[in-house]
Amino acid sequence: MKRSVLTRYRVMAYVTAVMLLILCACMVAKYGFDTGADLTFAVSQAHGVLFMVYLVFAFDLGSKAKWPFGKLLWVLLSGTIPLAAFFVERKIRAEVEPLIVGDRAAARA
Repeated sequence: MKRSVLTRYRVMAYVTAVMLLILCACMVAKYGFDTGADLTFAVSQAHGVLFMVYLVFAFDLGSKAKWPFGKLLWVLLSGTIPLAAFFVERKIRAEVEPLIVGDRAAARA
């Protein structure tokens, strides 16, 4: 597997997680303090588009790493839970890194 597959996933996992935290803050401002409705709309639209990109990249990584369906579903859903994507990304990176290193060793032989 190419390193770029993991890199794309990692970037989108962080971007999605940060956008979700920003969206949560905007929702608190909108419904708790009755302000920031326009900002909440803009952030929610951006988060929605970025989340769809995250789903594509996570599915691509999962299919290339040959994950079982349950694991793939957990990774896909981690983008909907605030802070979960940070922890899941770290775990996934640790699991996928050996697959990338193994490809490099096989390519040199």
